[in-house]
Amino acid sequence: MRLIALGLGAIALIAGVTGAGAQSVSPEKQIAPIFEGLATDKTPGLAVLVKQNARVVFERGYGAKESRTGARIDTKTNFRLASVTKQFTAMAITLLVRDKELSYETKLGEIYPEFPEYGKEITVRQLLNHTSGLPDYEDLMDAQEKTEGKIWSPEKQIQDAEVLKLLEKESKAKFVPGSKWDYSNSGYVVLGLIVAKISGKPFGEFLHERIFVPLKMSDTIVLQKGKNEVPNRAYGHSKDGVGFKETDQSSTSATQGDGGVYSSVEDLSKWDDALRNHTLLSEEEMKPALVPAEFGAPRNAVLPDDAPASLRGVPVKYGFGWFLDPYKGRERMWHYGDTMGFKTAIQRFTKDGLTVIVLCNRTDLDPGALATSAIELLLNSR
Repeated sequence: MRLIALGLGAIALIAGVTGAGAQSVSPEKQIAPIFEGLATDKTPGLAVLVKQNARVVFERGYGAKESRTGARIDTKTNFRLASVTKQFTAMAITLLVRDKELSYETKLGEIYPEFPEYGKEITVRQLLNHTSGLPDYEDLMDAQEKTEGKIWSPEKQIQDAEVLKLLEKESKAKFVPGSKWDYSNSGYVVLGLIVAKISGKPFGEFLHERIFVPLKMSDTIVLQKGKNEVPNRAYGHSKDGVGFKETDQSSTSATQGDGGVYSSVEDLSKWDDALRNHTLLSEEEMKPALVPAEFGAPRNAVLPDDAPASLRGVPVKYGFGWFLDPYKGRERMWHYGDTMGFKTAIQRFTKDGLTVIVLCNRTDLDPGALATSAIELLLNSR
């Protein structure tokens, strides 16, 4: 999964629903026009859930889960979350820290003594907040295939253990750990492996037992090809001329800690409730996750040049599995997901009591911009 982030600029707001006149219009009627017309019964689409003051005010599915049967998307449809997975990986690590099985300052060399010198001093905290300097495993895949020929494919996907081996073959980091911020899927694959090694359970099993079951997220799962199945699964699609083609899997779709969770807007609403109510962690235990990364000089991180044009050079703040930069001065926790066939977004404005979740099984939509449009509309209607 390359770093392809959400557009943060809102789509043009629906005329006549903001300001004082919106007070007499229900949130559902305000929000619906943003999403209507984006999908038909015959195209892939999206699922949306909007919450205001802990209450669901809008939830709807649009379009088809997959082209073979045309089965409709609903609020129980499970999408690949891609990088929205990272908040679950971070929560798993935080639970292990709470249990005193691990520390944020534990070094990679303490967990993997065989790891090369360049990475031995990398801390768990640096892995969580993208300041580790680990090489990008997709770059390492490309380099190996240039010399050895084709190795990985959608049918023969790279596994987490192979990612670790690629990293262990390297002799230097991208930068001195802690000196820069650089979004790292490698770091979150390694965090998933750390969860498994420290807990003694496979990553997906740990998430199931410690997060999904306690929160009654009954359909949420870490997909392991050939070992389990995703219920009510949506399949990913890309635009193909005037139509769409199924593009559900790539050579990197099997990695887990950086993007392997499938979930629905209904289950993610339970996750949102748990974060609000401190169900899994106390407010104090959650605090480290909500502290932006510190690195080098006192400046914000900037997304790299391979981010979409709308985000190049945009400053961000990142905690553990969450972007934390505010929006128009309002506190916000957010994340995007972008992978083969899927785009996803979650935005949480905790002090304003607003949450918007948008999951798409097509790559021509911008769930971040759509979510921002709904947020703008509800903030302006107050």
